[in-house]
Amino acid sequence: MTQFAAEAIAETTAAPSSRGIAVVTGGSAGLGRAIIRGFADAGYDVAVLARGHDGLVGAVDDVRRAGRRGMGIVCDVGENEQVDAAAEQIERLLGPITVWINNAMGGIFAPFLEVSPADFTRATQTTYFGQVNGTRAALRRMKPRDRGVVVSVGSALAYRGIPLQSAYCGSKHAVVGFHESVLTELLHDHSRVKICMVHMPAMNTLQFSWVRSKLPQHPQPVPPIYQPKVAARAVVYAAEHPRPRMWVGESTVGTILGNRVVAGLLDRYLGRTGFSAQQTDSDPNPQFADNLYEPVAGDHGAHGDFDDRSLHFSPQTWATMHRGRVLAGVGLAAAGVTAAAARARR
Repeated sequence: MTQFAAEAIAETTAAPSSRGIAVVTGGSAGLGRAIIRGFADAGYDVAVLARGHDGLVGAVDDVRRAGRRGMGIVCDVGENEQVDAAAEQIERLLGPITVWINNAMGGIFAPFLEVSPADFTRATQTTYFGQVNGTRAALRRMKPRDRGVVVSVGSALAYRGIPLQSAYCGSKHAVVGFHESVLTELLHDHSRVKICMVHMPAMNTLQFSWVRSKLPQHPQPVPPIYQPKVAARAVVYAAEHPRPRMWVGESTVGTILGNRVVAGLLDRYLGRTGFSAQQTDSDPNPQFADNLYEPVAGDHGAHGDFDDRSLHFSPQTWATMHRGRVLAGVGLAAAGVTAAAARARR
């Protein structure tokens, strides 16, 4: 496996944040890039872990433009020693880590038997062990202080596997079991450190432009597709209002609940439609070279190629993040109905 030097890029001219320090893995592009912008806009200092130097420079610059301190570290999250060393650097330069976001992922679009054992292992190393390593580094520092939040980015595919993404689906399923195990250990210890998983829908990210693919046509997310900012807002909310699980997007809710009720029906449906739904009619080659083993050069931001088909808002996610208002509205509506019924009886 490629070794990445723990090179740091830092912008520390601002005063330390009163909100604390957020660490985001895989924060140089895609959803991670939207997440670091969300935390910086919310007033946090932000440290970013990723393999690509160019994207890290851009991410740290995003943090600086928000008026916050930023730090980027070239790091392979699949390597525990690199993650732990990065956490040490962050605490030494910025201060105690308040929030840790496990977001980095890797994958291959191909039928299972066309995925080499090395590629399958590499995708699992990033997507699953990256979250294990990040959680370990965070808890080693948070537990002695008895405070902090770890947020792991999950997926609707953590509960419902689909064709052509066996390594990614398997890793996300594994993260759920790992998360629940660590959660129960923290409860046993009466720890005030919180961990939560935020499960995501299909998103318009760079994943589909640089994922390793053996498909005859260009890979795409299964609609409905959401812009990364929708999910990033939910991650920031989860960090500030931690709960063990949070679902983002109507499609995520439908997928998870549907799998509980009609898993066999979904098996057959996905067997018929899952191949075509994950491919466009365009050129089979990704926009960039694939990034399974090496980062793609350049700073590519948060959005992928599907802006014209992506949703900027999720009513379900808004309701989840504003439960107080929703319950108050339901209460007022119920009171109005009761009053109207009383008047009718009179």
